[in-house]
Amino acid sequence: MSNGQAQNRRIEIVDTTFRDGQQSPLLFDTEKYRFTLEEKKLLLAGLIELGVTHIEFFSPVVGMAEEQDVRELIAYAKTLTERELLFLAHCRCHPDDIQRSLEVGCNGLNLYLGVSPLAQQHNAQKSLEEAVALASEVIGSTRERHPGLYLRFSAEDAFRTPKEDLFRLYDAVYPYVNTLGMPDTVGMAEPEDVTALVCALRERYPEVSLECHFHNDRGLALANVLAAVRSGVRYVDASIWGLAERSGIPSVTGVLFNLFKHHPELARQYNLSQCYPLNVLMASILGTLVPYTEPVSLTNRTHTAGVHQKAVLNEKKVYEAHNLHDFGVDKNQLLLGPLSGWNLIYYYLKEVEALEITKEQAKEITQEFKGRTHEIGRSKKPEELLLEIATARGIRKHPMPEEVPTARLENLD
Repeated sequence: MSNGQAQNRRIEIVDTTFRDGQQSPLLFDTEKYRFTLEEKKLLLAGLIELGVTHIEFFSPVVGMAEEQDVRELIAYAKTLTERELLFLAHCRCHPDDIQRSLEVGCNGLNLYLGVSPLAQQHNAQKSLEEAVALASEVIGSTRERHPGLYLRFSAEDAFRTPKEDLFRLYDAVYPYVNTLGMPDTVGMAEPEDVTALVCALRERYPEVSLECHFHNDRGLALANVLAAVRSGVRYVDASIWGLAERSGIPSVTGVLFNLFKHHPELARQYNLSQCYPLNVLMASILGTLVPYTEPVSLTNRTHTAGVHQKAVLNEKKVYEAHNLHDFGVDKNQLLLGPLSGWNLIYYYLKEVEALEITKEQAKEITQEFKGRTHEIGRSKKPEELLLEIATARGIRKHPMPEEVPTARLENLD
């Protein structure tokens, strides 16, 4: 794909927080287990505010509670925006999945079927010929009954499926679908594998879009997204925080943050300043912190090393190369701790605690502080130790001026 074509291609996030995200072990680690309907509404509103228009849900066949939630979330989403939204049901190639998904209001289907050797033997337990016949029949008849319905089809575990088997399956459904997926269901792929498969699919199926779904078992999911988009993929599956099975998938905000470098036009398509608030919203629901591995986070503007802290006090760009402000992170954080240097300790005691302190005194306090950092822990914070040292040295606060009126007073007698 040429650079010009890449620049003209609209890239879409397909958010799967309400499907793959609910399968994340983190929901069990935080004892959340399942998002409530009200929590889902908050997250859905945040995604729509961000500019996401493709939302994936479970197929209603997974349970009555999910079916009812999908109905209500689709109705709720329509009250939030006049933009066209795609409500996508993640479905097996099974008529019941399809029918019930359409009944609850989904206007798109994300269909899947596995034909890898392992799937044939242990999961779907269908031969390649049986799988091809099933997919062709179900998807062909669905297209005939619903000419305008958005259809995506994915061969599960695509990167462990022999290419000739993948092509046989995709050849059968290609005439009926809008999009073909290439899920790396178990996180096997490397960027070079992604580039090769995308190029092969684009050459063989030029009339449909491509979608990628990368799991992070090897920590390569985001790198694989970048390779896929460079090679011509239009749709990128992601979730808030990257929540999904096992080690997850790329995060919505991480994908946008990284794609923006070469696709600045995303700023017109997405409200990027809502990235960090969306991450904080998820943190409030799960009762934990935004992951330290999340690019769009306050953690990514937090500095603990003394050399870093000194530089950032003078010029943030020295150790902050990325403009996180545009993604909603409008603060940075300098953490007092065992590695802090005298510059930050001077700044903290003078500007935050309002002590009458000189730079020389700050340097002396720093030396004592570093000699006593073994005292820092749950029972004594770094700030408490610093104030204890400063107080023992007789350093006092600046005398505070009397409060002055903030507006002119008039005699109205």
